[in-house]
Amino acid sequence: MTSTAPEATRASVRGRSLPPLVTGQELILIVIVAALWVLLAISNPGFLSPFSIQSMLWRLAPIGLIAIGMTLIIITAGIDISVAAILMVCAASIAKLTAEGGWPFWLATLVSLVLGTAMGALNGFFVSYGRVPAIVITFGTANLFKFVGYRIFDSNVITGLPSERSILGPGPEGQVFGVPIAFLILVAALVFFWYYLRNFPGGRHIYAIGDDESAAALAGVNVRGRIFLAYLVTGLLVGLAAAITIGGGTANLDQSVGKGTELMAIAATVIGGTSILGGRGSVLGCVLGALLVQTVASGVTQLRLPSQLSDLFVGAFIIIAVGADILRRRNRRAEL
Repeated sequence: MTSTAPEATRASVRGRSLPPLVTGQELILIVIVAALWVLLAISNPGFLSPFSIQSMLWRLAPIGLIAIGMTLIIITAGIDISVAAILMVCAASIAKLTAEGGWPFWLATLVSLVLGTAMGALNGFFVSYGRVPAIVITFGTANLFKFVGYRIFDSNVITGLPSERSILGPGPEGQVFGVPIAFLILVAALVFFWYYLRNFPGGRHIYAIGDDESAAALAGVNVRGRIFLAYLVTGLLVGLAAAITIGGGTANLDQSVGKGTELMAIAATVIGGTSILGGRGSVLGCVLGALLVQTVASGVTQLRLPSQLSDLFVGAFIIIAVGADILRRRNRRAEL
């Protein structure tokens, strides 16, 4: 009897920190998105046209990638509000290198990945090893990175982006069997991080840190290293999202690139069921949250409604998601 109790306790802890394959909130999101698609298709038959779906899946890819990174960070009870500025620097660098430097798009994309990783690592270093509150340091680095981005633009629009960037765009050149390559990249990232969080010790450690950092440290978890890695990976994903952003649109890039990205990523993460207080969340939920946000934005545009309605609906979803999380935590405490 005495030998089975510790095993039961450890199993209980693992079961509590590891989310089920599909959570209740994720099922609700699937139903909501499906219902919205039906309603939008009835209101505007063109909503479900191949072109419309392909365009929406492409627009989903960069936000979904950033939301995956944001999920890792928020699970650890952190936050990163510098992702929009990182995206700006990475996108401007790709545009500058390809349009003016004559670099191949794939090589400029590698530079973007390196830059994004470096900026994410800078955030991670100060948050993890410097013990600076995440919202403080990422607010500071956001302004620093924006300054770098403005210097790259030099108050000009970067023109003449190469046609080879279309490999990551929404058009036929960027599709495989009618599916945008950018979306397939998002699916690959989703599967990888979903599996990592569920089946690798490092992934479970991320949940443990967000649930109780002190307890995780006492249990032997490399808390500082895991937190640092979460920010570094987020920077890498932002660098990849920048390449996808460059892939679509016109052959010009201006200083507004990436504007509001951090809000959309945080919204997708919270709507997807990640607790803003840490310790709970999933990458599947955040991608579904990003899909809901993109569906609302596309629906408002196609129905020619005031663009402010998109912000209104997303804000309402955030309030509902946060309220549900607070009630869930209260119920859990009551049970304990």
